[in-house]
Amino acid sequence: MHLPARALRTIRSHGMLSAGGRVLVAISGGADSVALLHILRVLQDRRELTIAGLGHLNHQLRGAEADADEAFCRGLAAAADLAIEVGREDVMAAALREGRSLEDAARVVRYRFLEEAAGRRQADVIAVGHSLDDQAETFLLRLTRGAGSRGLGGIRPRAGRVIRPLLEISRADLRLYLKGHGLEFRDDASNLDVRIPRNRIRKALIPSLEQYAPGIVPVLARQAQIAREDEEYLERIATEVAQSVVLKTERGTELQTAALLELPRAIASRVVRQALELAAPGRFIAFGHIDGVLGLARGDEGAALALPGLVATRVGHAVVCGKPTVGRNWNTLRVPLSIPGEAVLGGWTVEATRADRAGAIRLPPSRGPLAVVAARPLGEPLTVRTRRKGDRFRPLGMGGRGRKLQDFLTDRKVPRRERDSLPLVVDRDDRIVWVAGHSVAEDFRVTAPEEGVILLKVRRLGGLG
Repeated sequence: MHLPARALRTIRSHGMLSAGGRVLVAISGGADSVALLHILRVLQDRRELTIAGLGHLNHQLRGAEADADEAFCRGLAAAADLAIEVGREDVMAAALREGRSLEDAARVVRYRFLEEAAGRRQADVIAVGHSLDDQAETFLLRLTRGAGSRGLGGIRPRAGRVIRPLLEISRADLRLYLKGHGLEFRDDASNLDVRIPRNRIRKALIPSLEQYAPGIVPVLARQAQIAREDEEYLERIATEVAQSVVLKTERGTELQTAALLELPRAIASRVVRQALELAAPGRFIAFGHIDGVLGLARGDEGAALALPGLVATRVGHAVVCGKPTVGRNWNTLRVPLSIPGEAVLGGWTVEATRADRAGAIRLPPSRGPLAVVAARPLGEPLTVRTRRKGDRFRPLGMGGRGRKLQDFLTDRKVPRRERDSLPLVVDRDDRIVWVAGHSVAEDFRVTAPEEGVILLKVRRLGGLG
């Protein structure tokens, strides 16, 4: 079956687009996106769809190479007599400003631009060029990071307005298609950088797996599909159950503990996730957060847990999830900090992300709401806590000399009333990694960015930090 026919089968089987629908084609200039454009033009000639235009975002990460990619995409649009929407964004600055990894910031900025471009071009959907190999790589990447079935489901064929017509076509088949039609494309040198986890999986792990199981890529992609279908079923069951377990009241979002604890773990955990997403939309929810809420359901009256954007408290026969109270004394709490993720402690939120393209990270000033620390010496998991009697650490820039935290805060002229609530990021061994807003510990200073770094960000609740 020719590739346009296979792409059309994918479009139809996943309900991506109605006949004649308008499509904005996301184009980077790379092989997959050039193949996507050509395939969709063939389908347009067959009156299966209408190309509303192209969308290209210059991430400003590769200097002249990125500018050349932009010029190439403009040339593709002109040759095809198609309109093109071009955007420019300093993704590095966005990553530092928002406390995200470079990969995550690029994704967020890219899809935001594409959504805006689709609106201007009056497109029904946005087509992107993810292939079968991208699905397999995503499955392995998330597997190595400990994802559950929700994450192992990988790349969805359709998510909102974004569709992926090439998701069931291999990268090798796309390259043969390009060669057969004499189509030129751009190579992104960063795809060869094995410091990036996805590239390591592509260049090292998958070839190794192929030695044990030839044809492993479609097998991995099929596993992602199975995980996604299982997750969708369990999520539907959880949604039905949540109607009688989760209540929205004046106190916040409440989980009825007796009903929750009677549920199978697979359903209970999803009900908790749905409740937390209802209470704090858009926040990252990790396994540790869900376990913590289930622990509260089994726990004692008055027990509390700080979570991203809210606090969960055991009150009577319910776990109540509500907004944090700044004035509460949090000195007895240790709040887990997932990577990526965030922790709320008193009047502060601390966020952590892993930088995949660490070699390009610019180190922020030692004082301020952003910090970059070396990933290798960290003992995970991280925790956010307040100070304790006897705390010591080695502040950055003091020649490796250790200091009492109390003396350090005094020298920094941190007001006494703020010292007890100031968040400290500590590692598994309770070593201070970052005195939020003031100093990274010398033990975690970045000396070899290529070995990986963690981005940390702190802000006051209700403020920008």
